Amino acid sequence: MADKLTAVKGMNDILPPESARWEALETQVREVMRLHAYRNIRTPIVEPTALFVRGLGEVTDIVEKEMYSFEDRLNGEQLTLRPESTAGVVRAVVEHNMLYEGGKRLYYMGPMFRHERPQRGRYRQFHQIGAEALGFGGPEVDAELILLACALWKAIGLQDVRLELNSLGQPPERLQHRAALITYFEQHAEQLDEDAKRRLHTNPLRILDSKNPAMKALNEAAPKLLDFLGADSLAHFNAVRAILDANGVAYSINPRLVRGMDYYNLTVFEFITERLGSQGTVCGGGRYDYLIGEIGGKHAPAVGWALGVERVLELLKEQGNAVVDVAPDAYAIVPDAASLPSVTPVLQTLRGMGISVQMHAPANSMEGMGSMKSQFKKADASGACHALIFGPDELSSNQVTVKALRDGEGAQQTLSLDQITDWGHRLQSAL
Repeated sequence: MADKLTAVKGMNDILPPESARWEALETQVREVMRLHAYRNIRTPIVEPTALFVRGLGEVTDIVEKEMYSFEDRLNGEQLTLRPESTAGVVRAVVEHNMLYEGGKRLYYMGPMFRHERPQRGRYRQFHQIGAEALGFGGPEVDAELILLACALWKAIGLQDVRLELNSLGQPPERLQHRAALITYFEQHAEQLDEDAKRRLHTNPLRILDSKNPAMKALNEAAPKLLDFLGADSLAHFNAVRAILDANGVAYSINPRLVRGMDYYNLTVFEFITERLGSQGTVCGGGRYDYLIGEIGGKHAPAVGWALGVERVLELLKEQGNAVVDVAPDAYAIVPDAASLPSVTPVLQTLRGMGISVQMHAPANSMEGMGSMKSQFKKADASGACHALIFGPDELSSNQVTVKALRDGEGAQQTLSLDQITDWGHRLQSAL
């Protein structure tokens, strides 16, 4: 026997019935996006490495430590499994000139890849759902995206998440803040960890994003970017807050919130939970008005967010929302294989009406279809609401016996296959 192969560490199989929870979330996301007029975009999993180096910033944890990058053996091109999707969406928008006729509201779903230590809600292959509004510069769209996330939390029943806001201002304001940060951290050089020392003169803002508990007090006392914002940046931030206030959205201002990528400016935000340990950020995003230009497009404003699917599902599970009904509506009991040519058209008709039907099938075709008793056990174990019995007596008279397995358990009636549409609708309404 050959050695058993297993999945790569941190890259997990998603099996039934767990996969049904993913499908349910994705269905709700599609409906919320439809209601907000966001349209689906799908970009490649593999992108040029330069896209992320240029888009995310060289001095970020993602680019420095976490990307799965490799050289194409055929042409030597430097490629990377996408660690996030915003840069890829922007690349697609630029490449296909999608903003030629005006702004676009887009959303995506899919796997991302980062080489980091697997832990609860955080894996090397993880999944994100994101929304991006490109070509819109006003604070109302920042607020719209936050309201979109809130609408999704309501739709899926997500609780215990809080919203944190900050503004990163514009590049000239950040340069003033950067100089103040360098001066401050130089005065406390002995307290800096190795990452902070390395970033001090390249990207000191990233020091504020440190997850090192030993750096927390030092970062708390550092100069605040909000104190360096000009009138326009403050007006933008206050306009976002006014819309959130008008919609009853609670939030707190976190002056240390900087996010993990270099492309953000003005509004940044995170939805955070205390129920998942250290992996508290469920959803995060902000405005990135300069990324389109960085990637080679004509300058245009943009804003967006992404949520971690695994974290959202884990949080729903914590709340007790773990069960999704994946049982078929009906289970077809077929005593012998010779009956299948008569039975399968009936099942196909019911499926065409939207009724899910599981047909009994033996593990070994040489053993026949199995006894009626064993098939009833399988029907009950499937969770189906009804058993459809296609016995010799029923088929000889062009009928089927429908037996209730749940509500009104034991009740049954024999129905004509000539009137399948009529009783199929009755069956559907009883589900």
